[in-house]
Amino acid sequence: MSVISAKGLTKNFGKFKALNGVNLEVDKGEVYGFIGPNGAGKSTTIRVLLGVLKATEGKAEIFGMDAWSEAVEIHKRIAYVPGDVNLWPNLTGGEVIDLFVKLRGGSQRRKREELIDRFKLDPSKKCRTYSKGNRQKVALVAAFSSEADLYILDEPTSGLDPLMERVFQECVKEAKNEGKSILLSSHILSEVERLCDKVGIIREGKMIESGTLEELRHLTRTQLHVETREPSPGLVKIPGVHNLQKNGRAATFQVDSEKLEDVISYLSSYGVLKLESAPPKLEDLFMRHYKGENSGPVGEGG
Repeated sequence: MSVISAKGLTKNFGKFKALNGVNLEVDKGEVYGFIGPNGAGKSTTIRVLLGVLKATEGKAEIFGMDAWSEAVEIHKRIAYVPGDVNLWPNLTGGEVIDLFVKLRGGSQRRKREELIDRFKLDPSKKCRTYSKGNRQKVALVAAFSSEADLYILDEPTSGLDPLMERVFQECVKEAKNEGKSILLSSHILSEVERLCDKVGIIREGKMIESGTLEELRHLTRTQLHVETREPSPGLVKIPGVHNLQKNGRAATFQVDSEKLEDVISYLSSYGVLKLESAPPKLEDLFMRHYKGENSGPVGEGG
């Protein structure tokens, strides 16, 4: 059984359709990367899953329960971290962490202390004195200290420095190894590629690609750098070759994965002296969908 199952989710705000038939499936022990630019519908989808918003159409279930009508039961088993954490200004970070953990019915004191140390958080300070990054740390420590079965993380590393991002990534991997499920909304594509088993790309309220990273690799292009014994003048005419840059007998270009064999076969007749390839990246796939679109920068919210 899927931990998260969303089918045909539609959400209208007046005449504006924020979500348009979104399908999303997250299995047990899986890290699902949910990506898209500002305003694409990521946060709206997450609010529907959390039972904060009611879908106009479609159905969302978590642990087999209805996300809207059974939200209270569902929340006992999930941990949620938003991209911009608001905390009680007069409580200390440690008090907030304890409150959140208690609300979820867990008490992992040793885990709490270990996470505070790893995230280099001072829990004795009042929340009003915290920077954005420290507020995120409080929410992350509270989430990973709790006995949750599902983590819903919406731009969770917003405001963290690279060292703390690495600690976060370690925590996600540890949770996955314990059989937990994670829905990770992020605009940091390298983070998604490093952590996620499956990826869904949303654009203007519609899911435009979803699947495992391996399933999506065929949609991206491989970067090649090649040097030949003789110049290869016809390379530019070969179908599947893109962004060709030539310098004498050296050439750098991208090639559609399904045309790779044809390109290599053509180059071999000119005597290949050097061939370097870089595997297709998630960023290449993402940019193919968004290049030239006026969809705004990739970032928080959505």
